[in-house]
Amino acid sequence: QVQLVESGGGLVQAGGSLRLSCAASGRLFIFTIMAWFRQAPGKEREFVAAITWSGDITNYADSVKGRFTISRDSAKNTMYLQMNSLKPEDTAVYYCAVAYGIGVQEQRAARYDFWGQGTQVTVSS
Repeated sequence: QVQLVESGGGLVQAGGSLRLSCAASGRLFIFTIMAWFRQAPGKEREFVAAITWSGDITNYADSVKGRFTISRDSAKNTMYLQMNSLKPEDTAVYYCAVAYGIGVQEQRAARYDFWGQGTQVTVSS
């Protein structure tokens, strides 16, 4: 089992920045992929970014490339999502997720094994 706890969400004006954190504990291995997803009201959960356990390979959704940066601190077992130049369309509940044995390019939510409870991000125009 893996436990994931997100934090760092909030209300920000368009153009602003936020940093989300995901603290992970439990069965984490070198083949673990960690990712961020988001879900806006009435929409499906969508992939945002993913990172390998080593932190050396990342993958981003086209909608956030150049604005968001995913990273992780192996010593703290914590993953981060730095979000810059935020837009109203970034408003959603953001979830962190963990999967075993998949590639960092995997963007389907169904392939991820464990999920956090989510943190709300609201971007005002």
